[in-house]
Amino acid sequence: MSTDTINKDILRGGQFLVKETNCEDIFTLEDLTEEQKMMRESTKDFVDRELWAHWERFEKKDYAFTEECMRKAGELGLLSVAVPEAYGGLGMGFVSTMLVCDYISGATGSFSTAFGAHTGIGTMPITLYGTEQQKKKYVPKLASGEWFGAYCLTEPGAGSDANSGKTKAVLSKDGKHYQISGQKMWISNAGFCKLFIVFARIEDDKNITGFIVENDPSNGITMGDEEKKLGIHSSSTRQVFFSDTKVPVENMLSERGNGFKIAMNALNIGRIKLAAACLEAQRRVLGEAVNYANERIQFKTPIINFGAIKAKIAQMATNAYAGESACYRAAKNIEDRIAIRVAEGNSHQEAELKGVEEYAIECSILKVSVSEDVQQTTDEGIQIFGGMGFSADTPMESAWRDARIARIYEGTNEINRMLAVGMLVKKAMKGHVDLLGPATKVADELMGIPSFDTPDYSKLFSEENDMIARLKKVFLMVAGSAVQKFGADLEEHQQVLLAASDILIEIYMAESTILRTEKNAQRFGEENLTTQIAMSRLYLYNAVDIVIQKGKEAIVSFTEGDEQRMMLMGLKRFTKYTNQPNVAELRMQIAEKVASDNAYTFDSV
Repeated sequence: MSTDTINKDILRGGQFLVKETNCEDIFTLEDLTEEQKMMRESTKDFVDRELWAHWERFEKKDYAFTEECMRKAGELGLLSVAVPEAYGGLGMGFVSTMLVCDYISGATGSFSTAFGAHTGIGTMPITLYGTEQQKKKYVPKLASGEWFGAYCLTEPGAGSDANSGKTKAVLSKDGKHYQISGQKMWISNAGFCKLFIVFARIEDDKNITGFIVENDPSNGITMGDEEKKLGIHSSSTRQVFFSDTKVPVENMLSERGNGFKIAMNALNIGRIKLAAACLEAQRRVLGEAVNYANERIQFKTPIINFGAIKAKIAQMATNAYAGESACYRAAKNIEDRIAIRVAEGNSHQEAELKGVEEYAIECSILKVSVSEDVQQTTDEGIQIFGGMGFSADTPMESAWRDARIARIYEGTNEINRMLAVGMLVKKAMKGHVDLLGPATKVADELMGIPSFDTPDYSKLFSEENDMIARLKKVFLMVAGSAVQKFGADLEEHQQVLLAASDILIEIYMAESTILRTEKNAQRFGEENLTTQIAMSRLYLYNAVDIVIQKGKEAIVSFTEGDEQRMMLMGLKRFTKYTNQPNVAELRMQIAEKVASDNAYTFDSV
């Protein structure tokens, strides 16, 4: 793809809200190359053979087994997909790295956490911010699995407020090294890593600084005991204590005071990768649930035949399908943006950093949405299993416990919700996304007389696409009024921000789902995508309900009188279906397909 073509077709981060996206311009799982399909199959083979077949071992706090599996993943090259070839990696594109992260993460949260902590925040800061000497010295060992990495940011008093850490780095009198002292907690891979990315403050600097620290117990590094956790039982998680730990000055990562920026950019990548990591978990849980429902006989019939069970199966499948649609749409946007920057002369480091940063809004949206979907899916999986789902003899209860952490790490979902709207507003203020123009048009539309014409909705998704356009008007109406009312103090009104964020999230997820199915219907035929069409319509129906609820919640929280009445009328107008979908029928159609396949099969053609 030429730079001109990419520039023409790709939207900037956040512009999905104010610019129309054609279905031909998005990437879907059905667009994978043969090489990517082979990578997916080899990853799934590894997971089935090494992880899923031994899922019970991961529930017994078998940290050595997790380390062993990580080494095997390294031998197969699965730890190096995102590492440039110059440093011993496979140098694959962003979509391919998402693909491996997705399919390697579904069997157990213990392994997926170890994998993500190592390949993401344990390695990536060096590949993206390290000097050439640092990259040559450390990255090949991390890419091969000879060494494992860990990321030391969180402290007892510095969680979501990451830049408030108390760990100190003091320059030695001879200027040759820093002495690091402090306490870090919730450090994934701490028990078997050889390398830490450590964040500490030099003197009274405003921002923290990053350092590459080799794990040498004789150099003032000690560990706490393994943490007792709700889930991810075989993910090594410990406190790490540094006591005058000597770190050569050449091991400073990037520049002094740049640590907070490193941490935030690492989290942007971590967020979209975490969303991907929650996808295969949903597919596998759904597969286990429908298999059980097909076999479990009650009242002389398999329980899959009951409408209550079908409704659960349908929603689980729909959420997984929507998550895939949005994740891979954003991943290809990032990959294309990286390609643009490389073509313009940026280094790989600069291109990837800026490419991901461009879509930080979408990364936060995905992190929130898919982490909450995997929690709902595992919860419903337990419910379908009934009493057996509550038993540790089946994988459902461990899947539910493992899923819970996804809403906490890589920034809590509350933080990410507020970030999504906050970053969008900042982009608008910088002129990167025009919110003012569209918001003004919506305000003018509210004052005008609505059209009573009956639109022509005969074409596939014509009504759904119109609905999505109107949901965008709801967000512009709510967020525009809130910005006008609160100005720079908007971030102080967190409940309004959270409500607006939920509207934004549903718009992106629903639009991505519709666009994927519309694209595939055009090339494969509507008759071959009847279930995907049903899932798209069901997801949108649910999204509209959420937008109505959250829109009303926001409006009544910061308006009153005529303004409130006008906005509530606008909310009703913008969320009105001309033809309500038959929700029960959609669920039946989806569930029957999943039951017939005895698995989730919508991730491949």
